[in-house]
Amino acid sequence: MARAWEADPSALFERRLGKSAEELGNSDGNDECPDIWQLDNGDVAVIGRDLTAVYSPRLPQGVSLAPDERLVVIPGNMLSAAKKDIADA
Repeated sequence: MARAWEADPSALFERRLGKSAEELGNSDGNDECPDIWQLDNGDVAVIGRDLTAVYSPRLPQGVSLAPDERLVVIPGNMLSAAKKDIADA
């Protein structure tokens, strides 16, 4: 059965949503660089810490992860900073 939505691996990074991790004080410029990007097809890529194993056993009812999905966590101030770049539904 086909999924209702599938990620397009050919989509390209188009623009950052919000501010960079360095601008927000969430990175020292080395390896830790959480980020939020809009792709050229309108989808959104989130770079964060993979906490799938930690959260999987305690997901809220009705929430599930497919074998090819990961739960990532980003700093709250990063999502807040991206609010102005995210269109209302």
